[in-house]
Amino acid sequence: MPKVQLYDKAGKDAGTIDLPDTVFGLKPHRGLLHEVLVAQLAGGRAGTHSARTRGEVAGSTRKIYRQKGTGRARHGSRKAPIFRGGGITFGPRPRHYAQDTPKKVRRLALRSALSAKAAAGQIVAVQSVALDAPKTRELVALVNRLPVAGKTLIVAPGADAALARAAANLSEVRIRSASGLTVYDVLAADYVVVAADAVPAIAEVWGR
Repeated sequence: MPKVQLYDKAGKDAGTIDLPDTVFGLKPHRGLLHEVLVAQLAGGRAGTHSARTRGEVAGSTRKIYRQKGTGRARHGSRKAPIFRGGGITFGPRPRHYAQDTPKKVRRLALRSALSAKAAAGQIVAVQSVALDAPKTRELVALVNRLPVAGKTLIVAPGADAALARAAANLSEVRIRSASGLTVYDVLAADYVVVAADAVPAIAEVWGR
């Protein structure tokens, strides 16, 4: 069972905490991580790109010059793709990029991501991440007391409006509840800060 260092809100050593093997003690499955990460990023694409074909651009359909006798190639419309302002051949059209990934695969990929972070020593536990007030400076002070750097993912036991509001202006800090974790959230973070009371929730949601 993996053990990680536990800190109090003042950043002082508070011992260690055991992480459940079912979530943090697996051998990471790199292929599965890649599959789920690509699917998640694809699902976030808007897919609203669009280019007009020659049938959609504005312009006359009148033949631009006579068929023969000019010495030039035969053309019927200024809306042809080879002309400036003409239509686009095989251009992008609105579409959905979402990929259907089985639920069991997504859950296993998340466990693999958390296990990889645990094996790399990039998970830190703190007794509590609750704030007295939704103030950015309080959250910054808490993060600065912990041995973390770079992009930081903070995992709370549940939805915390004050915590989310405090992190709204911090580009390097992301807040997620135990049940709202995604593979991208975990892999994009340099360090994962887990609240001690979030560990049972993580085991309950993702360890089954």
